Amino acid sequence: MAITDVLTETKEKMGKAVDVARDDFGTVRTGRINPALFQKIPVDYYGTPTPLAQLASLQAPEARTLIVTPYDKTALKEIEKAIATFPNLGASPTNDGTIVRVTIPELTQDRRKEFVKIVRGKGEDAKVAIRNIRRRAKDDLDSQKEVGDDEVARAEKELEAITKSHIDAIDEALKKKEAELLEV
Repeated sequence: MAITDVLTETKEKMGKAVDVARDDFGTVRTGRINPALFQKIPVDYYGTPTPLAQLASLQAPEARTLIVTPYDKTALKEIEKAIATFPNLGASPTNDGTIVRVTIPELTQDRRKEFVKIVRGKGEDAKVAIRNIRRRAKDDLDSQKEVGDDEVARAEKELEAITKSHIDAIDEALKKKEAELLEV
């Protein structure tokens, strides 16, 4: 694999890692309910864990209320159970026979700080993923036999710059999410 291929592939993988981190940050709730929080909740649908977004439409008519309208009414009880038992939401779902209405409590300052810790953990996981991608790319660069040491050294400097820019992107997203969480 040529040096440019290694660097291009590394940029793509690191970009995906940043996107995944931003998606993960979106799953941690703030004071306002966000349907994205609920999309990936696994629901036991005929014995198969299925993401809630595939089983129902999600709408947030108010700041702390979500309406879940299942496509298949037989899944109503399972959807309600999955939301009630999902960790870190503190949501209380109620079922009226056709929809599930989910209400989330107001966030306390302690709960906000807890969410900040969770987001920081997710951010650190994303940084570790980026460092692992960098390590694999560096190994690929070091295994280049047909190019000179100067070219490999230049490519390694570029690799460090790429890594730094992606780590900075995660830090920036983390900073925004922390501010959003701590805002009252």
